[in-house]
Amino acid sequence: MTAHRGRGSPVEHGFPRLATVRAAITALLRRLPDDGIRPYAVGLSPADAAFTDADDLHLGAHRVASAVVTALGLPDARMVVAFRPMQEAATVELAAGPEYFVEVNDRFRTHRRDLAAALAHEATHVLLHRLGLRFPTTADDEVLTDTAAALLGVGWLLLDAYREDALGHQRLGYLTPEEFGYVLAKRELLVGEDPSTRFTSPQAYEAYVRGRALADRDLRRAPLAAADAAERRRYARERRARAEAAGPGTAGPGAGGPGAGGPAAGRSWAGRGAAPGYRFERVGGGLRVAFDCPVCGQRLRLPVAGRLRARCGLCRTVLDCDT
Repeated sequence: MTAHRGRGSPVEHGFPRLATVRAAITALLRRLPDDGIRPYAVGLSPADAAFTDADDLHLGAHRVASAVVTALGLPDARMVVAFRPMQEAATVELAAGPEYFVEVNDRFRTHRRDLAAALAHEATHVLLHRLGLRFPTTADDEVLTDTAAALLGVGWLLLDAYREDALGHQRLGYLTPEEFGYVLAKRELLVGEDPSTRFTSPQAYEAYVRGRALADRDLRRAPLAAADAAERRRYARERRARAEAAGPGTAGPGAGGPGAGGPAAGRSWAGRGAAPGYRFERVGGGLRVAFDCPVCGQRLRLPVAGRLRARCGLCRTVLDCDT
């Protein structure tokens, strides 16, 4: 895991890896066992993550590592923590287990506040290794790891490690602060846990608010019923144009039919201009709309049938839609 510190290390902001983050959320939820994210509903507590100057260096580090491992549902994994001079914040040796060797930067001997954040990232590597989940490139795989840590209840520590003041800058991990905030907002939608009370860094809280605002916008995109008036008008125009192009029998709500969840038949159409995040598909004599679940990113396909409620098959979120 990388660490960025000092006056000469400006912190990257915004959402440059958003597509990879969204793909990581979907891939992780698909790979989790049948009970999904529910076992992770209670994230790592600040008390369990605390590591102070009063703690014995090695006993304290192993206590925190054990708490992170337990929070990630890896009770049979043992993290052996060692300190050494290194450029990275931390690294982990992935093997068959049950022992995993983690090396952390020597600076955590004295800068103990963020040790739990470094261990959270490395322990998440272990979890993903056991799940057999990885992305093709190293860069994308690190984004997956940070995303998984945040979604499963230990990654709030990585965002809380982000600080900027007159003395310099610091952040841990591979996501921007706003991207961490975005994933934490998705976690809040899934399990109802508000991370904002855990932040000790004011900059981390502000980044979370910005990330949550983007996650909230995901919930207001057509064909969701909460879409604003401009999006609803655009959606209606494109639905009408697609229905006219499809020919008789597909001109309005109710044309999707009971088979709208099956394989696509015929051509699909994503509208004109900037990508709206949905596309229409002709299925037999009917029309359906395909769009990503605003919570987990799973692709949904619904009949064009007016106002309806749909449940995402992956994250189980119930969505109020107006197709």
